[in-house]
Amino acid sequence: MQQRKSAPKFWKKLFVSSPRRTHFVAVGATAISTVILLSLLPSDKVEANRQIHSIELPDIAQHTNEIANGHRTDSALSDENKISEITNSAANSGAETAGDQQWQPTTLVKGDNLTSIFRRLGLTDKDVYAVANAKHEASQLRRLKPGETIAVALNNEGSLAEVKYSRSRLEHYMYRRGNNGFNGEKVLYEPETVATFQQGRIQSSLFLDASRAGLSEAKIMEMANIFAWDVDFALDIRNGDQFSVLYEEKYLEGEKIGYGDILAASFTNQGKTYEAVRFKAPDGSVSYYSPDGKPMRKAFLRAPLDFTRISSNFNMRRKHPIHKRIKAHRGVDYAAPRGTPVYAAGNGKVIAAGYSRPNGNYVFIKHGEKFITRYLHLTKRKVRRGQTVKQRQTIGTVGSTGYATGPHLHYEFLVNGVHRNPRTVKLPQATSIAANKKAEFIKQTGPVLARLKQLGSTQLALLSSKP
Repeated sequence: MQQRKSAPKFWKKLFVSSPRRTHFVAVGATAISTVILLSLLPSDKVEANRQIHSIELPDIAQHTNEIANGHRTDSALSDENKISEITNSAANSGAETAGDQQWQPTTLVKGDNLTSIFRRLGLTDKDVYAVANAKHEASQLRRLKPGETIAVALNNEGSLAEVKYSRSRLEHYMYRRGNNGFNGEKVLYEPETVATFQQGRIQSSLFLDASRAGLSEAKIMEMANIFAWDVDFALDIRNGDQFSVLYEEKYLEGEKIGYGDILAASFTNQGKTYEAVRFKAPDGSVSYYSPDGKPMRKAFLRAPLDFTRISSNFNMRRKHPIHKRIKAHRGVDYAAPRGTPVYAAGNGKVIAAGYSRPNGNYVFIKHGEKFITRYLHLTKRKVRRGQTVKQRQTIGTVGSTGYATGPHLHYEFLVNGVHRNPRTVKLPQATSIAANKKAEFIKQTGPVLARLKQLGSTQLALLSSKP
């Protein structure tokens, strides 16, 4: 026999009963009487009143998805998505209603499984067994992760009728009770993808100014990674540099639920403009190219870590901060928080990885026969000697081991055994897109690049027209 769940606290809050009011009236007898009669009489007829407070959920405004000159308006959420939103945000607010059923949601935490979740929701082990053995999609319930949500609905008899497992706003699994147990169904929502344009000028920092322009932190990093082979965003950024980005935003019935890819972007650094456009090859692979078909990805990154501030440049006459004497500084120092990931600048083989008193933890990588990169003062080494590494693979973390005054990465770049400035050294050129893909490349990227240029010119004209 299944356990019948009592009414949740949410509903108790809807009803407030006023207390009974009892008035005591004393009636006196005559002065000469030796008998005093006390009567307890109600002064008025008392009625127990039950005040029922109706709660009206706020409507979700209707919007429309529209891109016009870089502006967007949003569209409405359907009733189904309202329920999904309530389920995802009301883990601690009690039961919600969905049609004639009553949904009780909960958010998954570390260590949760179906048994612990159902017990938390007041269900029985029999319910666990029934749902875990659903005819379809039962295996999904063994892959639960923290942050996801599960909601259960009871029928009028108080028995479990439905289970809704939500992995994201777009991916759900519904388990409904049938005549022969529970049946599972995968429900996927297809978001609407809208192209959005943002443009800005560097006045203080890339992060601050790009954020002011409307870019998220993730999109700022994505843009920086696209141009990372041409621009050292830790060192080369200057006041007056400009950027423009055409990227995707994803909407579910008018509500923005996330971002898609960058479609095209441009970055002007110290007067030189770099452009990149996304291209999906016939084999399904995706990469970014310059407008003339050269890959943005090159043999080496300009900087081997995500951009931050630089504490010391390449300088053969720099005074050493510890030894206080002129000592050649054969690389670039990137000041960054301790533990910041350090990447391999290019594909290669680790030829040395160890510890020395001046260098602290270090990693040396050989790239073909001509190039060597060195990474010093690491907190931890993530690779070993003889290991093959890929570009942007984490090889260690920023630290202050060895002769270092604070956490930073010391990065060196050698060409044929000679130290070269990592900022300005001429890097090997990448091979252009194959001739048999050129026509498809132009067909796919031409309209996107034209749109980027058009929107950029329009916004520039609007800004110039302002007093």
